Amino acid sequence: MRYEIAMTNKRGAVVLGASGSVGGAVIAALVRDGTLGPIVSVVRRSQPEHVALARAAGVELREVLVPTMAPAELARATREASAGAAVGLSALGVGAGTGKLTIDEHRAIDVELNAAFARGLAAAGVKHLAFLSAAGANPAAKTTGSGAAGMARYARVKGEAEEAVKRDGPPVVSIFRPGMIIGSQHTPWLLEKVLPVFSFATPKKYRSITVDTIARAMVATSRQPPATSAVYHYPEMTQLAAGTTR
Repeated sequence: MRYEIAMTNKRGAVVLGASGSVGGAVIAALVRDGTLGPIVSVVRRSQPEHVALARAAGVELREVLVPTMAPAELARATREASAGAAVGLSALGVGAGTGKLTIDEHRAIDVELNAAFARGLAAAGVKHLAFLSAAGANPAAKTTGSGAAGMARYARVKGEAEEAVKRDGPPVVSIFRPGMIIGSQHTPWLLEKVLPVFSFATPKKYRSITVDTIARAMVATSRQPPATSAVYHYPEMTQLAAGTTR
């Protein structure tokens, strides 16, 4: 079975992780922006709401289904689906429940699958990847203790994922490191209400940020890819997102 999709205008965008909150916002932002297309969503299961959104906007969106999401299959499907694409965007990652996983179980998703996606993009000649990570990501953090978000082991896996996509992926990787994500299905509603109130006392790079702001920032670097890899925190993401308002 072949997944190849011709993108002769070199403006196509390939998205991984569209079933999550940020990934869904990325699809919506790409549809609103309208300058990158066709949009190809690499997913385990079809997301009919994304297809309907794109159709209503007159934007071409195609889904590539990879039911197993095994690294080798994902890399192959991504390579074939990315023929002629300009950019890749990944918002794939474990949501809630990382504290219940072993570090190897967490790595199997956040590190291995993202690395496979990055390899597929690179093999297809894609030059830029916008990659969702997390504030505090650190490949040298401790591997012991809880793997819950915000803890050292979580930071370690996120840092390893960053290193993997930079090593295996396109020549330019834009890394987005949000703090608490507002609008995520995994963020407790009480935190969503309380954290913004105390933003004045929070270091800027760790401030809470909405899924829409993250998505628009990722699309901004995809529409006009930077010349070199860089890391983006809250201040840079809000600035980028402001420039994509339509």
